[in-house]
Amino acid sequence: MQALDIRPCQLDAKTLALRNEVREFVAEALKDYPAHERAKNWNGADPEFSRKLGERGWLGMTWPKRYGGHERSALERYVVLEELLAAGAPVNAHWIAERQSGPLLMKFSPDVLAPRLMPAIARGELLFCIGMSEPNVGSDLASVQTRAVKTEGGWVVNGSKVWTTGAHRCHYMVTLLRTGPRDDSNRHGGLSQLLIDMRAPGVTVRPIYNMLGEHDFNEVFLDDVFVPDDFVIGQPGDGWKQVGAELALERSGPERYLSSTQLYLEMLDAADPQNSRHSVSLGRVAARYAVLRQMSLGVAGMLARGDNPATPAALVKDQGALLEQSLPDLAHDLFGGTRQPGSRLDQVMRYLTQTAPSFSLRGGTREILRGIIARGLGLR
Repeated sequence: MQALDIRPCQLDAKTLALRNEVREFVAEALKDYPAHERAKNWNGADPEFSRKLGERGWLGMTWPKRYGGHERSALERYVVLEELLAAGAPVNAHWIAERQSGPLLMKFSPDVLAPRLMPAIARGELLFCIGMSEPNVGSDLASVQTRAVKTEGGWVVNGSKVWTTGAHRCHYMVTLLRTGPRDDSNRHGGLSQLLIDMRAPGVTVRPIYNMLGEHDFNEVFLDDVFVPDDFVIGQPGDGWKQVGAELALERSGPERYLSSTQLYLEMLDAADPQNSRHSVSLGRVAARYAVLRQMSLGVAGMLARGDNPATPAALVKDQGALLEQSLPDLAHDLFGGTRQPGSRLDQVMRYLTQTAPSFSLRGGTREILRGIIARGLGLR
């Protein structure tokens, strides 16, 4: 059984000074950025903004200098993320590469892919997407059908991926696929991850538009795509182990409870100080934010100590999505009959009312997360 050892984590003076630096930068860089764009939070993408963060040394912050990093602490990185997310900055262009693909390469390809690619990630110039989900597979990643067959000097890949965020703008895709036979006694055997150049012959990207008409998701089709041996991440057969490490990084950050922050800020601006219902309801939200922030900081502390945060990270993600998804309903309850059409509050409410249902799907469904939590606590 894995203990939920989420200890309180305090920020030192250096980290607090960094927070002020980031806050001043964001206030200037996004001074004309509209509220309805801020509401997209970490789904908003601007490659130029990502390059500006790279120029300031705020990407790859914890990485070794040999990989283009800056050897700063996990808590300093956390503070930068927290300020960017609270401001609704457009960070999605570099998000996957910096959050999980770079650390993946550093751990499993430290002498081949990491030195070749990570410096450009840290500069905000190289963008990654993740090819995990497939049609007709759902959440059972062990059942992926995309296959790589060994050939001279590399592998030939055939198959497809779906719900691939940012594939239309990314340079590379970390791709989970099958390089060996499936063994019923070991469902996770034979899985590997290859790094696929999105400009390679045989790669086709088709958009998936969401209910708002936005293009963020994609289908990716792989037809006889050649991948050189150097672009195998780690060793063939390491795929499942790698996916587990990636998902822990994906579920533990402040993005897992700050996605609806712009709506909360708009509600605070619109609240009547003399209305006790407004004060009590919004105060309760502030208390939930405070608890989740301490939990998320605690997970950051675990990562800094080298502990395994899989169960606590799943808990933060599960409870964070509950908070995020509750805010549109609260906004309608408190301000539904009084907001002005076309106002900042109205625009943000409408946007998040339509997007919040997806928050419990991305990064693992609620059912999957609660299964992880139950297993970690020895309940199943």
